Amino acid sequence: MSQSASQTSASRPARLRRSVLSVPAINRRALDKLSSLDCDAVIFDLEDSVSPEKKAEARENLRAFFAGSPLPGKERIIRINALSSNFGADDLALVAELEPDAMLLPKVDEPQDVTVVSDRLAEADAPENLRIWAMIETPRGILNAASIAEAGRTSGSRLDCLVVGLNDLRKETGVLPQPGRAYLVPWLMQAILAVSAYGLEAIDSVFNDFKDAEAFEAECGQGRSMGFAGKMLIHPSQIEAANRHFGPDATAIAEAEAIISAFAEPGADALNVVNLGGRMVERLHLVQAERLVHKARLIAHRASGVAAASRTEA
Repeated sequence: MSQSASQTSASRPARLRRSVLSVPAINRRALDKLSSLDCDAVIFDLEDSVSPEKKAEARENLRAFFAGSPLPGKERIIRINALSSNFGADDLALVAELEPDAMLLPKVDEPQDVTVVSDRLAEADAPENLRIWAMIETPRGILNAASIAEAGRTSGSRLDCLVVGLNDLRKETGVLPQPGRAYLVPWLMQAILAVSAYGLEAIDSVFNDFKDAEAFEAECGQGRSMGFAGKMLIHPSQIEAANRHFGPDATAIAEAEAIISAFAEPGADALNVVNLGGRMVERLHLVQAERLVHKARLIAHRASGVAAASRTEA
């Protein structure tokens, strides 16, 4: 990772994004259950999962839901309809009003799609920490992934994350859904290269058959191996596996703590490389180790909070 990309990444707080559950904003029962779920982030969907005649009702559902300052410890993202649609302007106004952690833009094809929305949010006096996530789900989006990610480095940009959407990408290209996603891997890695170059994160696409636990486990393992920060989910039953696969394991945490300790030794502050048990470790690995340990602490903190809440209820 380049120095500039490292600085960009380090300037943004590490967030847990192992499990990103998408919930239709029209579904009140699903909204009511969210506080009991162990997902890291929630996407409140106003787009594909809400029919045109229900869009206004879905927005009112979110107004009522956000009135209670919901879901502490979870990242909250509102997925809007395209600004070119009949619903985009009202959705954007709702985002500025409710001030979630982020908004998710559908079908981002080029950097201007992000910069236009950044400008609109600034005009609405939205807080600077209200971020933008971009759905990369078209051939043009994949081809322009690097320039879209680069838009996250421009002054005033709010871009934080790319989310790959394979359902629309398959539809537009004719690639069939197959185990292993062999013909899609090059496009997935295109997104990973883009976010890695510019200090962002990428979320892997949904897995449609939530009843096929074995295949879902395999796809989570693949996504983690490719470098995705987490996975977009369509059902609560997928949360546990996503948290497990995309979370740091005990071995990785121990190694990260060893790297941090090595650079904390007297005199190491002037070194860019240290010897760790016969292995040369660069300072860039220290940045990665610190973020991993921070995420592990966030996981432990939330687990202790859930345990305390369970004891209180009992």
